[in-house]
Amino acid sequence: MISSAMAAQGQEREIQKNYWIEHSVDLTVEAMMLDSKASELDKEERPEVLSLLPPFEGKSVLELGAGIGRFTGELAKKAGQVLALDFIESVIKKNERINGHYKNVKFMCADVTSPELNISAESMDLIFSNWLLMYLSDKEVENLTERIVRWLKVGGFVFFRESCFHQSGDCKRKNNPTHYREPRFYTKVFKECHIHDDSGNSFELSLVGCKCIGAYVRNKKNQNQICWIWQKVRSEDDRGFQQFLDNVQYKCNGILRYERVFGSGFVSTGGIDTTKEFVAKLDLKPGQKVLDVGCGIGGGDFYMAENFDVDVVGVDLSINMVSFALERAIGLKCSVEFEVADCTKKTYPDNTFDVIYSRDTILHIQDKPALFKSFYKWLKPGGKVLISDYCKNAGPPSLEFAGYIKQRGYDLHDVKAYGQMLRDAGFDEVIAEDRTDQFIKVLQKELDAVEKDKEAFIQDFSEEDYNDIVGGWKAKLVRSSSGEQRWGLFIAKKK
Repeated sequence: MISSAMAAQGQEREIQKNYWIEHSVDLTVEAMMLDSKASELDKEERPEVLSLLPPFEGKSVLELGAGIGRFTGELAKKAGQVLALDFIESVIKKNERINGHYKNVKFMCADVTSPELNISAESMDLIFSNWLLMYLSDKEVENLTERIVRWLKVGGFVFFRESCFHQSGDCKRKNNPTHYREPRFYTKVFKECHIHDDSGNSFELSLVGCKCIGAYVRNKKNQNQICWIWQKVRSEDDRGFQQFLDNVQYKCNGILRYERVFGSGFVSTGGIDTTKEFVAKLDLKPGQKVLDVGCGIGGGDFYMAENFDVDVVGVDLSINMVSFALERAIGLKCSVEFEVADCTKKTYPDNTFDVIYSRDTILHIQDKPALFKSFYKWLKPGGKVLISDYCKNAGPPSLEFAGYIKQRGYDLHDVKAYGQMLRDAGFDEVIAEDRTDQFIKVLQKELDAVEKDKEAFIQDFSEEDYNDIVGGWKAKLVRSSSGEQRWGLFIAKKK
């Protein structure tokens, strides 16, 4: 007998197949992208997607859901070999007609969910898919993720891009069986996938990057086109600081607790009030480009984009932070894109941004001089950097404060030394202000609000959460009032 689960899966595949047969009559880029402006979007979007891929020159590439070959030919130009796979025969045949002259491409009509699909273990350097998982059920996504990990060589990469939250294309559809999921669904499934080989070795996927597709942000004010890059690693490999952020300091519940204190959309001191005050110092103009380093859950980015008509790129190392930021972006028609990235490893072309903005984030970064030199290069001439950050006094710290700094992994400097690092990086007109008095007032205001809201806070979180927040804020007040912990505001200009 066929189990109910297998029957449901068969029904899901039939629905999806019929849907794509219906939308594969014309076999045009408009039909494949389900958008009347697909040709214009493709010119901007396809190079962007390709630029995000890890190096694959001479490597083995598996393209899942290859369609009519929008990416197949581009992959073939560099790859050693490409296996292009799609489950609609007319579609993969057109791909072969377009790209068959590439002798390193093999075309296959097959369903990625089929048990008969026979791809050798550890045979692929890169697995690429563009709009595929949203046409699979939750269980099918989980099963395919496991197969992907098996197909990849150790050190190999998987890139996938999906429409999240809601439809993007304007193509009219009689019915739409697409699964517009929250990004954290995909992140969770891929992050939690562990496999074992015949020798008992354990493997999993390590997140390399996650970001919005900028072409959709710029052209549609739409943050729902999201891509991920993962690398297959041995389970014992240490992934360090990012895991600390997401599993210790910025767990999902911890982020929501912080947001409750700082205000909707914020996880930095003073929330919207300090954001308004500091952003006013930037003299933002419509069309300017802003980089927010340590964007958190996006409140400052939305404020700048909506009120000053600037284009904002928000980066944060915490997967959880960016997941929340993407969710907060739903329905907002502003130019903000988010990316999970390590700003110490990230590169941008010289003279890209008008403003670099960072709130209470750089305390995590050990090599500040190198980062500030990068900031200087990334800014346009005349561009500004604005940073607020935790600092310390000029003298040696007490044993207690030194223990706190070590436990948090912070790298703190006194306000004067912090400003000098910006000057040493080449910045001009450096303002380095000790804002500790303001910090104390804000902390007290936030603490008073939490204590006044005690019952509701405990109801929404827990008594332990309440005690953690109250204890943490009181400790910060003690450290700041004694003069050990300082808070600095830094503004500087590129000549």
